[in-house]
Amino acid sequence: MHRVLSGIQPTGIPTLGNYLGAIRNWVALQDSHECLYCVVDLHAITSFQDPAQLRAMSLEMVATLLACGIDPEKSVLFAQSAVSAHARLAWIFNCVARLGWLNRMTQFKDKAGKDREAASAGLYVYPNLMAADIHTYHATRVPVGDDQRQHLELANDIAEKFNHDYGVDFFPRIEPLILPEAARVMSLRDGSRKMSKSDPSDQSRINLTDDAETIALKVRRAKTDPEPLPSETEGLAGRAEARNLVDIYAALAGVDAASVLRAHGGRGFGPFKEALAEVLITRLAPIADETRRLIADEGYLLGVLRQGAARANALAEPIVKEAERLVGFLS
Repeated sequence: MHRVLSGIQPTGIPTLGNYLGAIRNWVALQDSHECLYCVVDLHAITSFQDPAQLRAMSLEMVATLLACGIDPEKSVLFAQSAVSAHARLAWIFNCVARLGWLNRMTQFKDKAGKDREAASAGLYVYPNLMAADIHTYHATRVPVGDDQRQHLELANDIAEKFNHDYGVDFFPRIEPLILPEAARVMSLRDGSRKMSKSDPSDQSRINLTDDAETIALKVRRAKTDPEPLPSETEGLAGRAEARNLVDIYAALAGVDAASVLRAHGGRGFGPFKEALAEVLITRLAPIADETRRLIADEGYLLGVLRQGAARANALAEPIVKEAERLVGFLS
């Protein structure tokens, strides 16, 4: 059974994009893989976070993951900062990785923007910590989207250089876990951009904690074009917003886009948006209700995290201790 590692930042409420693109697949993987899922609060502070808000958002993220179906008995669910092995191995990897490798990371350029000199050093070496997250557990499978493939390649480069430099075959190669049902969900306001929990406009996304009225309103306001829905998928070419809404419906209903268009093609967006809102509310309302119930039970959430951290530490400590011994550290 392959060991899987994946994480999500506690910076904002998870969106429909997080759910369809990652979280629902994490739930499915629990029955076929050894899974570790972490709330990556170390990654979160690459940009400043209010401490009280970070704690609250971390607990809310745990509640949402549990509400979506992550089972703390089947999987290891924990906060990244509670396992010191991540930071210790990340420093070793900071010393193994080359500046030239990091300079090629396109995501840093995107996140830092025009004023790169003002970005934190943590944001620059973010990929090294991501590599440590995975290699801390000798995980061999990582669910990734297109925007993370480059970081996974770097994680393998770092592992290979470590193995070469110290004359060992210690860190295994990681393979991306490409899930065919992973959906790429775009912004409700701009079909060319991914739906994001960090987007300044709340109208651009469906949050997993949105109530039925809010979901319906956001869907009604979602950007479309003047033309009716086509009856065939070829008619979606060049219509990013229409494609996005059809894909969301298809992903939630468990059908393909062609089936959605056979049922709704030739009609205006008004009736289709009503149908889409109904599907969204049916699927997401139970998650929102359970999230609210769990958030009210902070003691339970902290207990889940303590149990997860203990299990994660038990797996990580022998691996990182051995990496430290190989480097020459005294223990």
